[in-house]
Amino acid sequence: MMLKQLIGKFELHPKRLFLIDGLGAMLSAFLLGVILVKFERFFGIPSSTLYFLASLPIGFMIYDFYSYQKETGTESKLLKGISITNILYCLLSLALSFYHFKTVTTLGWLYILIEILIILFLARIQYSVAQKLISNRTTG
Repeated sequence: MMLKQLIGKFELHPKRLFLIDGLGAMLSAFLLGVILVKFERFFGIPSSTLYFLASLPIGFMIYDFYSYQKETGTESKLLKGISITNILYCLLSLALSFYHFKTVTTLGWLYILIEILIILFLARIQYSVAQKLISNRTTG
């Protein structure tokens, strides 16, 4: 029920999803590129992998803030783009974590899995809102 309510709210203000995603990407980049690197021994993810993963959300942030500024009417396509990109990022994060399986600690897995769950939840909302916007355009 909560998911449907969120989708309904964001359907009225779809550009807010770009702000939320952009701020989340900023937080991810900071956590991965600064905090987890500083405490690498506790998370077990090599700093080179953390820096690589941190660089991707910086690109997402640019995309999100660009999309937020874009003219109204293009949100559905842009939301679909960022939702698919977010899902691919989750798969890459998971793949890199498994690649470093022997060194990733329980705390590292906890971080990765929580980040993935949050991102997938947001991607689900983004994709659903995009579909609703397309549906409303073709029926309305």
